Amino acid sequence: MAGKFDGVIEAVRYKNKQIILVRAYERRGATFSDSVLIDRKTLLDRLRQGKQFVVGTRERLRASTFKLGQNVLLVRENDNEWIATRSDAAMDSLEGTPLL
Repeated sequence: MAGKFDGVIEAVRYKNKQIILVRAYERRGATFSDSVLIDRKTLLDRLRQGKQFVVGTRERLRASTFKLGQNVLLVRENDNEWIATRSDAAMDSLEGTPLL
């Protein structure tokens, strides 16, 4: 993962194979917020605005230091949109992200 990112998704909740909620940390200038809950609609809006999210975990006692995983992508096909870590996804899927 190179470059800056706007948020780190630490956990996800699915319902009927669709993300309904994620627990994330959002960039606040030079540092990151405490954990926040973001619903699917809000996350989709942020991804549409070009915000960059990655999957990862905050390192214990290390402030804004994270172990980073894959980029989170907005996958579009016809009239469908999915939030995924793979560009060939056919449903919401943040691989390797713990369930919330």
